Amino acid sequence: MEPGHHEATGLTDADRGYLRRCVDLAREALDDGDEPFGSLLVDDQGTVLYADRNREKGGDETRHPEFEIAKWAASNLSPEQRRDSVVYTSGEHCPMCSAAHAWVGLGRIVYATSTQQLVAWRTGWGAPPAPVAPLPITTVAPGVPVAGPDPELADEVRGLHARPLGVQE
Repeated sequence: MEPGHHEATGLTDADRGYLRRCVDLAREALDDGDEPFGSLLVDDQGTVLYADRNREKGGDETRHPEFEIAKWAASNLSPEQRRDSVVYTSGEHCPMCSAAHAWVGLGRIVYATSTQQLVAWRTGWGAPPAPVAPLPITTVAPGVPVAGPDPELADEVRGLHARPLGVQE
């Protein structure tokens, strides 16, 4: 195994650095009254091209950072640049974002926590289910390569999702 690669998760040390920034963006979203999600679009040279966080508090529930990345990439990158890029995100894409990612032709997705983890946490806290089925990326967009979750970030992300529900971790 190459140095800096973690076989169990498919994550590299570089991936973890980008995921850390996504979790910081998720915290920024939460501190601003939004759901705690943050994402980056990184080119094949490791340059962050686009960074965003959830912006739903104005009433548009489609303002997920992964969806915004797909729209930005469609307008600003060539098909080759999109294919060679990586989207990093604090939480696995929802079905809407997975579909947008695939339709635009973006490359690999790396996530800190999975949909399965989020659903289990929310169920355990007695939170209502989301209005959309909690499908994994690979079900919605089977051709997109994915890596994650990152067990090193799970507790921190769980804490961010617990905060708006008043759950004491």
